[in-house]
Amino acid sequence: MLAPARSAARCGNGAGESYAIMSDCKEGSGSVNGISDNLIEMEDLHFAYGANQVLKGIQLVVPRGKIVGILGVSGAGKSTLLKLIGGQRHPDRGRVRFDGRIVHELDEKGLYDMRRHMGMMFQAGGLFTDISVYENIAFPMRELTDLPDEMIHDLVLMKLQAVGLRGSSPLMPNELSGGMARRIALARAIALDPMLTMYDEPFAGLDPISLNVIAQLIRRLNDALGATSIVVTYDVMETLKVVDYAYFIHGGVVVAAGTPEELQNSDDPSVHQFIHAEPDGPVAFHYPGAAYESDLGLTR
Repeated sequence: MLAPARSAARCGNGAGESYAIMSDCKEGSGSVNGISDNLIEMEDLHFAYGANQVLKGIQLVVPRGKIVGILGVSGAGKSTLLKLIGGQRHPDRGRVRFDGRIVHELDEKGLYDMRRHMGMMFQAGGLFTDISVYENIAFPMRELTDLPDEMIHDLVLMKLQAVGLRGSSPLMPNELSGGMARRIALARAIALDPMLTMYDEPFAGLDPISLNVIAQLIRRLNDALGATSIVVTYDVMETLKVVDYAYFIHGGVVVAAGTPEELQNSDDPSVHQFIHAEPDGPVAFHYPGAAYESDLGLTR
């Protein structure tokens, strides 16, 4: 059954496990040796940009070793969730836990240490334009480790090989196609084999072939590294091919959560409209504003 507007968590011991509402899990059932099955837990999360209330009580969890999709229309607060996970923003109310630590309570040293375990693929790729592909991948290794240059060299080539672009190492970012740049950004995101990799709109602006390649790389690399991934996107069909579980955010809350099959078969009006790209429904196309006739001066 599709979980409505409440947080879903994994209950069980790995055999016959199922996703259920967090409050339904008995204490201790979702942990081994005191370590929670969930890498990330968001509890009653509220956040606003000035008067614009973006998040209004988000409840969700991200289980370890899984790929979780966060779906929603533009402006739903998906990228804001990533900023809250990384500690760039502080919630107005509620909390985000990463590996058991409350993110907004960490000091500068604690945040720096936490971020060493995270990788990020930005919406626009975020490559440094004035250095080569090789140096882009090497940058986090030089910045965050004391590895010798010989080892960094080998690791960079391994990451580029993983995304099929080892031969591009001497190129500059302006010599890359859009799809190549995304693959390089992905390689940099996993440069240090992070515990968590976050992908912010990884499929935007890609042709169908590049899109499929990126999607399969996310799936394959997550499984190979035994890591956890969050894919934030509005590209429904490609995302549902690779994620284990997904949340649909609308109106500042989690409207629905479930496996890809459950979301595709949902009879929730807003989920159905979004999944099937229907123009009419509860998810409005127009941003809230005064009546159109009033703005045009047509009202009496």
